Amino acid sequence: MPKRLRILFTVFEPSGDALAAPAIMRILESGSNREVWAMGGPLMQAAGANLIEKTTDHAVMLTGIAGQLRTHLKRLKQLQQWLADHPIDVLVPVDSPAANWSICKLVRRLQPDANITYLVAPQLWGWAPWRLSKLKRLTDQVLCLLPFERQWFADRGVNVQFVGHPVFEQIRCDKDPVPGLPDGQPKLALLPGSRRSEIRANWPMMLEVVRELRRQHPKIQGVVAAADDQAEKLIKELNGTDENDPEVMIQANQTPAILSWSDLALVVCGTASLQTAAAGKPMVIIYNVNRWLWHTMGRWLVGTRTFGLPNLIAESEGLGRIVPELVPHFGAAKPVIDQLDQLIRQPQVYSDQRQSLAQVTGIFDDHDFASTVSAQIQEVADQQASCHP
Repeated sequence: MPKRLRILFTVFEPSGDALAAPAIMRILESGSNREVWAMGGPLMQAAGANLIEKTTDHAVMLTGIAGQLRTHLKRLKQLQQWLADHPIDVLVPVDSPAANWSICKLVRRLQPDANITYLVAPQLWGWAPWRLSKLKRLTDQVLCLLPFERQWFADRGVNVQFVGHPVFEQIRCDKDPVPGLPDGQPKLALLPGSRRSEIRANWPMMLEVVRELRRQHPKIQGVVAAADDQAEKLIKELNGTDENDPEVMIQANQTPAILSWSDLALVVCGTASLQTAAAGKPMVIIYNVNRWLWHTMGRWLVGTRTFGLPNLIAESEGLGRIVPELVPHFGAAKPVIDQLDQLIRQPQVYSDQRQSLAQVTGIFDDHDFASTVSAQIQEVADQQASCHP
């Protein structure tokens, strides 16, 4: 009888829950001798993971640094007790290095034979590259989501595999229309981010941009793709409007469908920009920051001057910057309006960006994220079983 393989996932944000869930489902479908445990969220549990603790609640993320530290220390103690009775073959920490480094360290100490395969490479190429030695010490393999990361990490001695990105599967699989979306010329998707701090920093300016664009283009319609119900609630609070406000429609949990509906997008820098690229929609990327903090700290800590994911990938492929990005930005609406106005008024600018986006997204065509991640983890687990029967 084959050895029962035990795999532990650790996730601390809803985005990580969404990343891990399809891979867990594929792992469990592949054989009856696979056993998946998780500190994670409801999507991972629905995929078949045995949940040690739910660790993705927004409420936990918003308790402040001191509260988060207390909570995390309790989790480490609980996990230590669990590990004493449950030897694992593979640990899969997902994103969130601030929380997951300590998990990796704990597993290294208590179960040194366990393989640690890190899913979502920490963005050391962008900032804090001195963490590379910690990554190499605390992991055996890194699964990266962006194509240029593979070479960057490999050049620095990290065992790395490129596995593609889940946003491409989401866009391909979830294009069902949302009833009641308005017709417009043009149709503008608004993606204000998922974290409360992002929404607070960027949404008021985005709303100002929509209002001014409507004066210039009376037939324009904007729809907000809120990441979840809590993001929708916060946007409405910042608007001071109710659900039936005619100025801008807000829809939660409908980003792929809204992008499919749209002609162009205004996007807060982050994964949403790659999601918009996957949909093939020209965009402007923004991210508002505090001017004083940027000039006194941020510019010295951050090692890149390109921030939008489509641009980072395009530059690594020799295409240069293909999407207008105002990052860091300090709150002025006019530069954003000017960039969107070019996309609206100049068909060649619009067409050129769309063609460039197709070149960038084509890199991901042969990578099924969930299948590739599942295969990598299972290969490692099988190797562990043969080495430690």
